[in-house]
Amino acid sequence: MKRILIYIVIIGLGFGCEEKLDIKNPNEPSVQYFWQNEEDAVKGVNAVYSTLHKGSISRWMPMLFSTRSDIGQSRSPWTDLANALDKFIQPDYNFGPVAGTWSDNYVGINRANQVLDNVPNIEMDAAKKDEVLGQAYFFRGLFYYHLVTLFGNVPLMLQTTSPDDYPANSSVEQVYNQIISDLEMAVDMLPAQYASPDDLGRVTKGAAHALMAKAYFQLKDYNSALPSLEWLVDGQGGDIYDLTSDYRDNFLITTENNVESVFEWQFAENPNEYTDDDIATPNHNYGTSMAQFTAPVGIGWSDAEARRWVIYEFDELTVDGNRDPRVEASFLFDSTNVNGPNETMIYGVSFTERYGDGPDSKRVWVRKFLNDHWKNEEGYRSPNNYRYIRYSDVLLMYAECLNAVGRTAEAYAHVDRVRERANLAPLSTAKPGLSQDAFLEQIKHERLLELAGEGHRWNDLMRWGDVGPGLAGNDPAFNNFEVGKHELLPIPQVDLDVNPNLEQNPNW
Repeated sequence: MKRILIYIVIIGLGFGCEEKLDIKNPNEPSVQYFWQNEEDAVKGVNAVYSTLHKGSISRWMPMLFSTRSDIGQSRSPWTDLANALDKFIQPDYNFGPVAGTWSDNYVGINRANQVLDNVPNIEMDAAKKDEVLGQAYFFRGLFYYHLVTLFGNVPLMLQTTSPDDYPANSSVEQVYNQIISDLEMAVDMLPAQYASPDDLGRVTKGAAHALMAKAYFQLKDYNSALPSLEWLVDGQGGDIYDLTSDYRDNFLITTENNVESVFEWQFAENPNEYTDDDIATPNHNYGTSMAQFTAPVGIGWSDAEARRWVIYEFDELTVDGNRDPRVEASFLFDSTNVNGPNETMIYGVSFTERYGDGPDSKRVWVRKFLNDHWKNEEGYRSPNNYRYIRYSDVLLMYAECLNAVGRTAEAYAHVDRVRERANLAPLSTAKPGLSQDAFLEQIKHERLLELAGEGHRWNDLMRWGDVGPGLAGNDPAFNNFEVGKHELLPIPQVDLDVNPNLEQNPNW
């Protein structure tokens, strides 16, 4: 049960407004009277979690991270969306899915800032106060991690915003330093585990360690990332986290919040809501519309999908001579069932019956966020949790980190765990004695197969220095890629228009 979703307060926010209307709504709760006790503190931090349900965060942002990379594409009839998600074409700097990703992450930052500004003054249990503040620090770091990896030199806003705030750009280094500082606070304040089942889904010390390692990874500071990864694998985290026996358990609604989940976004169905717009509906959206927008043609809008070359990367047979089971768990295509299109079911109908040999017969859709395992349709309020950081990701990061600091021989064991879960031969047996460079190339392959479509590929490619026109062989969209421009998204023009201190990203 996803209890964390039950009590949510939406706290007001705003950046700059040209006009001010100082008329008080007498029916609206006042901030002056809100931050009074422990209950208010918990409601306040729950409002930070609720940011993950906003459409730009739960739908468009994961699509941006995956579809802009070489494994994704968009054939959406919404041309502006297909161009922005896939083809590095965005003449409208206020284009909704991109501008919304920017603004909604700042919504989350402002909600976290309100917790950090107000909760320290509340008289409450000290341990509970640390938990609340630790969660707020984690989320502020998370939202800035999203922003810096997508937009680069973003403004740092570290206090509750007011209409008169006009922050300037901060450097990428400054943003990462703030992320790391926030996550250090989170590590110190958060518990490794929660005692109450009512806290299911709340962020933990392990989540903060994992995100901190990711931040250091993007800075290529592997020595600084190492302590967090050691805690997660060789330290206390190693007694908390493990791999599930079945890879697909990480994408089913029946096996959520399992032992492999380091940080999982909680979603649920709300039968009382009638829209996925959390502004228009009087009932907050607890679900995600990701599945509706990425499901196959005839089921969903199919605004984002995978490129077929990824399927062929699963070319290594298991130890008993079968196909890698991650193919079927990860993708819907003409041979999701290894026996072919007649045996492959697409939401209760065979692939052959649904698509035949027509124009859609060679398309590939990411299955991981879909609901085909329990119903034959999709909708705007999917309850399927997003496993943002899985333990297999952590193990592969640890292996990459150990290799980067010259401890390649020690790195093998962590890759072996991931491969053996897929019933592949241990890397230590299949490819012993790899050089540091060769081992990194193998890690690139392992991360592609294990994490395809989960939103990590863009940051992986950026960290490895692989983003650029050289990817056009796998993804023709990279023929449009301009070095020095398309590594980042454009800052929304509406923010530039109202904030004279804000500068656009290079070459946009």
